[in-house]
Amino acid sequence: MSALLHPTAAARGAGIEVVRLGGNLGAEIRGVDLREPLSDAQFEAVHAAFVQHQVIVLRDQDITLDQQKAFARRFGDLSIHPFSPNLDDQREVIVLDYSADNPPALTDQWHADETFRAAPPMATILRARIVPAYGGDTLFSSMTAAYTGLSERMKQYVHGLEALHDFKPWRPLFTSSEKHQAKLRELEREFPNPWHPVVRIHPVTKRRILNVNPQFVVKLRGVKDDESQAILAYLYDRAKIPEYQLRVRWAPHTVVMWDNRSVQHYAPHDYYPQRRTMDRLTIAGEPVIGVSGPYTPEEGVEPLPDGHHMPRTGNAPTREFERE
Repeated sequence: MSALLHPTAAARGAGIEVVRLGGNLGAEIRGVDLREPLSDAQFEAVHAAFVQHQVIVLRDQDITLDQQKAFARRFGDLSIHPFSPNLDDQREVIVLDYSADNPPALTDQWHADETFRAAPPMATILRARIVPAYGGDTLFSSMTAAYTGLSERMKQYVHGLEALHDFKPWRPLFTSSEKHQAKLRELEREFPNPWHPVVRIHPVTKRRILNVNPQFVVKLRGVKDDESQAILAYLYDRAKIPEYQLRVRWAPHTVVMWDNRSVQHYAPHDYYPQRRTMDRLTIAGEPVIGVSGPYTPEEGVEPLPDGHHMPRTGNAPTREFERE
């Protein structure tokens, strides 16, 4: 891949429109038809928008599973999830098919995908096949914004910390049978618990990212358990801040791709018992690289715009108590 182009220039050159959706993440990509292979110019534009906006939404993409896979493979190799349900002949395809007969599970918690791996996925691509009449949205939260929003004292404290990750959500699936316990030991050898940095560096943008989530993190290294849980609870709650979030309403043939390195997501179960069916692909990632050396403020990054402490202009409406 060539050097990353500026998203606006790349989109203009490829005849693509990038429509920003949120203040801190999210964009809708228009002018792309995933039934056809992306040209190099189109791919550069989509990739640039993906990196900048972290979540991209492509509407009205009536595509096959093979076409979804072809799109995903432009970004990298596909990975196989060791625990999620998949297709017999295409094990890289995760089928999320929830209904009254198969209630949703494990999605209503903020998380990044598969951080129990030494090299978690780079991105996730979800395609809506069947959507409920109401509910079933997916929420996304920018962990880049979450880090930026920390105070300088908190940034100094978490700088260089590490957190232990584990595939703990799926441990209850294993019974005490000899077969299950042998398989569990095998998976523990395949996915030994990694210590990931609490502050990750994005490999493309070089931005700092808050890299902890409640679904997979067990504890912090080098602090007492009660201290670890208190600090982690505070850091987990950063994902819940609305200003950092984007909420996507699904429709049939909607495709959403998000940067798993810098985004967490949450899928409420508010559509149950209606049916909601999605095909998910994950793109393999790289080992996690964290901050190093003594703390210094992040260069070239401004505080998040929120309007606080900004002066009122002469055009502001008059308050009642200001009237003579």
